[in-house]
Amino acid sequence: MEEEQDKLLPIANVGRIMKQILPPTAKISKEAKQTMQECATEFISFVTGEASDKCHKENRKTVNGDDICWALGSLGFDDYAEAIVRYLHRYREVERERSANQHKASGTEQDIEESNHISFPPQQQIEAPNGIEFRILDKGNGSSFTNPS
Repeated sequence: MEEEQDKLLPIANVGRIMKQILPPTAKISKEAKQTMQECATEFISFVTGEASDKCHKENRKTVNGDDICWALGSLGFDDYAEAIVRYLHRYREVERERSANQHKASGTEQDIEESNHISFPPQQQIEAPNGIEFRILDKGNGSSFTNPS
């Protein structure tokens, strides 16, 4: 049983994501969290497997964000694919800007090494279809994904 749990997303993280969409007074049963934990883990495995198959056919070893977007579309999750494509595009823009600004400020080896770590300006938001919203927070604060409806 413990080995099976190691393959699942952390249940505390799943519970936190679930709580974000519910009213503050709502409660979530352990069974509901476990069910969502298993579903979310299966979904991620399903999409990643499809992306991995594509990479294997193309003789590549690394699955990237574009492969995940392709897999989502290929599996019929077009709304999610469109949202993730926009998110990935914005993520890359922010990272390029941040990297360019750091390299202008200083060309030291330490600054160049630090530029390989990703962070976003506080509270950027990327809206997607169906009311899904991605909030990008400072590094270390995590990120949240909410559906404001």
